[in-house]
Amino acid sequence: MSRNQIIDTLAEELRNNSTVTIMFHQAIGTKLGLNATDHKCLDVILNNQPITAGRLSNLTGLTTGAITGVLDRLEKVGYVFRVKDPTDKRSVLISVDREKAEKDILPLFHSFGQQLNQMLSSYNDKELQKVLDFIRQCNCLLKDFTEKMIK
Repeated sequence: MSRNQIIDTLAEELRNNSTVTIMFHQAIGTKLGLNATDHKCLDVILNNQPITAGRLSNLTGLTTGAITGVLDRLEKVGYVFRVKDPTDKRSVLISVDREKAEKDILPLFHSFGQQLNQMLSSYNDKELQKVLDFIRQCNCLLKDFTEKMIK
């Protein structure tokens, strides 16, 4: 395969990966009684908690109105809770009920995580570092383009 063919095939596989990733998270969301957006917002909250609705809006690119709906749905099913910010009484902080999230969500990823680790173990350290660098660069590129689109 020529270099151009490899690059074209890699770009196609990245698109395929994006699609199957969305479908995977939609399936996880469905199992949890959530839509894919709510499920991924829960992940963003988990990784940035405690967080304000405004910050969540900035990180996701969703409007504050959409975020209110997401938070209402996540709170209704018990995954998040809101508390007054002790340093600013006008602000509300959102946190994840970690115990519920771990009980409900971790089992859904367990088998996948095991198989992913098995797959990754077939690569040597140098190869893994290259893959890691590639993924990080892709993530930065995606974040940059996303920010440009929502501004």
